[in-house]
Amino acid sequence: MSGFEQRARMLAEPACASLSPLQVSCMPMRMILPSGSRADADLERDYAHCQSVQRAYGVSYYFATRFFPPEIRCAVYALYGFVRYPDQWVDCPDENLAVASSLSRVEMGAWVRAQLDSYERDLIRAVCGERVELPSLRAFADVVRRYKIPLRYPLEFLDAMRMDLERARYANFEELQTYTWGSASVVGIMMCYILGATAPKALHYAATMGLAMQLTNFLRDVGEDWQRGRVYLPQDELARFGIRERQIAQGVVDERWRRLMQFQIDRCRALYAQAEQGIGLLPRRVQYPVLLGGRLYARILNAIERNRYDVFRHRARTTYAEKMAIAVRTYAEWRGGRAG
Repeated sequence: MSGFEQRARMLAEPACASLSPLQVSCMPMRMILPSGSRADADLERDYAHCQSVQRAYGVSYYFATRFFPPEIRCAVYALYGFVRYPDQWVDCPDENLAVASSLSRVEMGAWVRAQLDSYERDLIRAVCGERVELPSLRAFADVVRRYKIPLRYPLEFLDAMRMDLERARYANFEELQTYTWGSASVVGIMMCYILGATAPKALHYAATMGLAMQLTNFLRDVGEDWQRGRVYLPQDELARFGIRERQIAQGVVDERWRRLMQFQIDRCRALYAQAEQGIGLLPRRVQYPVLLGGRLYARILNAIERNRYDVFRHRARTTYAEKMAIAVRTYAEWRGGRAG
């Protein structure tokens, strides 16, 4: 095993057999919080909480995040923690509300909207230096202040989460991007502020990477989104390939469906390729984990193809062995100047 492979295995290992999950989550924070920050013991725990959230819910993101320099790594954990809570409320409100079974869809939507509104108010309060309840907001507010992230970007993200409560169909790809801008592209832009690359071209490529990842999610989660009452595939593209929503509801995978999915996959891959052109605009020390993160997520598209485009019965995912292989291959290409 090469030195890089050993480091990759050490950094990407999801848990340590000799330590409890709490120890694994909290112990590194004292080392990765930048010296001279205003972080105290409570803030250390807030960052550790965000790390545990990313490790639990964002497996591919977590794998790539571990390759960032230490001081960047905890900021990325906080960014993920910030976006995860609203996303969970919108997608799985019944998991967050004890009396969910007794609420109508309208009442459930009102509860989610109230949560988002409260989250936004607390975000603003936290950025202004007030103490708020959620550890993810306390850590993210520290990141916003430290990296001077314009408040418009997290607010645009929350606006996109509200859109999920108001509309469930998009006429065409251009209309869909009014949603993905806030749900994904601004997340890429916030990453750029953390990484120290805020030139307009760098922000453009980061927004494109966010779009590619969000579209990948849409393809992987067609069945789950249908259960939530949403169809993110553009309506004009469904019609072009002869797909009616009844087919999605029934989970029918035929030649028309396969052609539609391949069309969507090809567009995603083109967006990933475009986004990779911006890797060279990033500081050298953060290029590899960003490149790796994009390639790991793009690999989900291969899994969809491997499953014969059946996203209704088989969840597309990459194995740990695949992640390791991609990490080694991507590192070799990056070091050799053949990527990014």
